[in-house]
Amino acid sequence: MALLSKDRLSKMMLEILSEFPTGTKHLKENVTLRLGMIAHMSTSRDINAAWNETKKKAANLYPEKFILDGRSVLHWNDGNVKILDKKISNANYKKLNDLAENENCSVDALVSRLIAYYKKHHK
Repeated sequence: MALLSKDRLSKMMLEILSEFPTGTKHLKENVTLRLGMIAHMSTSRDINAAWNETKKKAANLYPEKFILDGRSVLHWNDGNVKILDKKISNANYKKLNDLAENENCSVDALVSRLIAYYKKHHK
């Protein structure tokens, strides 16, 4: 039986996280350390579930402080983290796969070639 609900644990984590000075490293470890006995008495499954919820809440409630990247890693919003654009339309995705098939290579190899060509000719 869980000591605290995931929601309550998440609220406590968010409260602790909001008090950290900007630039603090290893956010999850520091938050769980500050939870003290509550963290020791909670299961790692509960801690992980609460942390995943806390990351989303922190990025939504404090966008000036935190940013959640494409891999769900929480970072300080200090301008150093670039969020990668992973969206590609279905039409372009199909064209890219067809072109890779015509060139007898993978999509990754084709994109690498296109980037190299672009860099070479657009300096």
